Amino acid sequence: MPIRPENRDRYPDDWPDISHRIRFDRAKGRCECDGRCGRGTHTGRCPNRHGGTAYGTGSRVVLTVAHLDHTPENCEDDNLMAACQGCHLHYDKAHHAETRARTRAAELLAAGQHPLFTLETP
Repeated sequence: MPIRPENRDRYPDDWPDISHRIRFDRAKGRCECDGRCGRGTHTGRCPNRHGGTAYGTGSRVVLTVAHLDHTPENCEDDNLMAACQGCHLHYDKAHHAETRARTRAAELLAAGQHPLFTLETP
């Protein structure tokens, strides 16, 4: 997944090397997802391989690295998972929804409006 410009400083300088090592040395170019993504479309390890054809969609597979705790600063091997773009997006689905809600609430407050819901901060 591309790194958003506002998050670039949260990644270590050697992130490209870490990412490459996880995707190609450890995972051997194959998605490491074992169903954690919640897609429900594969049992056991995901069959997608970098540069191959994605099962189900026929798109070209791009192998990414997911931070299991959604914290870019935590680049310990046990917090990283090589993931095809589909598994990565599904794994991050709830996190993305929370981020969108917080952003929207902040925008409403900045505009002088109050959201109809409250957000818990971690």
